[in-house]
Amino acid sequence: MLSHEQIWTAIDRLAERHGFSASGLARRAGLDATSFNRSKRIGPDGRKRWPSTESISKVLVATGASLDEFLRLIEPREGPPRAMIPLIGMTQAGAGRLFNDEGMPTGGPGWEEIEFPDLGEERAFALEVQGDSMAPLYRDGDVLIVSPTAGLRKGDRVVVRLGTGEVLAKEMRRRTARTIELASLNPDHEDRLVNVGDVAWMARVMWVRQ
Repeated sequence: MLSHEQIWTAIDRLAERHGFSASGLARRAGLDATSFNRSKRIGPDGRKRWPSTESISKVLVATGASLDEFLRLIEPREGPPRAMIPLIGMTQAGAGRLFNDEGMPTGGPGWEEIEFPDLGEERAFALEVQGDSMAPLYRDGDVLIVSPTAGLRKGDRVVVRLGTGEVLAKEMRRRTARTIELASLNPDHEDRLVNVGDVAWMARVMWVRQ
């Protein structure tokens, strides 16, 4: 008999296989974006909430996966160690209450989680691209795995949150004791020169799931 955890694990893995977050998969299937959020999997009374057969059918159609493929995603898989990392939309990342002074997520109802290979000592979280401000390099729905603890070098792609709440995804062109020069990834957007004191946190893009 399939368990509650196994069914939700299969949905998470199906989303991962096709490059979506749980909310991205729900949207792709024509469902409410919060349908597969982890906060929706347990009711307020503590009872387990199961995905409907209709919602499972819709995600299979949306991804082109068969029922057999879906069921195989329930089985344990071999490979490098994996971990669950926090995920939030890029536009929501401007809310200061969601991060600590080191740029790491504080958790809360706005966050989901995705499975990703363990990065070892590096601490990481995921940001889902929303809109086309980073096209053509990063497109709507892409997921950026970023680490605020990773070392930074010239040419690294970074996500920067300013003290004002503005969130930028740029390439670090130059860094001095006072300023950071950021090159735009989208030719329609200008390069930026920001003061180090205006930066709340800066995280290196470690991986992109498209």
